[in-house]
Amino acid sequence: MEAVEARRLKTHIASNWDHAILVCRKCSKKLDGGFGPDGKQKLAKALRRHLSLGKGRKAAAGIVEVSCLGICPKGAVTVVNGAASREWLLVRPGADLDELARELAIEDEAVAG
Repeated sequence: MEAVEARRLKTHIASNWDHAILVCRKCSKKLDGGFGPDGKQKLAKALRRHLSLGKGRKAAAGIVEVSCLGICPKGAVTVVNGAASREWLLVRPGADLDELARELAIEDEAVAG
């Protein structure tokens, strides 16, 4: 009976993501906002809204808050582009989200998609 159930379990789930962006949750929490039009949103939410991405696997790109990335900069949030994981970004409050999207290479594909 267990063998039959094991065959029914999915092993792969599709997403529409072209990019996976990791945002440090601990850094975001320490800043208590600082992003978005009014400067009160966390970076992940502000970037998601700025690019009109939505949440979940059906969005054009995934912006995911993850636990501490271990950098812990003062006054900034650590961000990693999964496709270019050798270079991490430190994003300060009030950063230009258009410029950030260009640096992460998600602006053109995400907005067009």
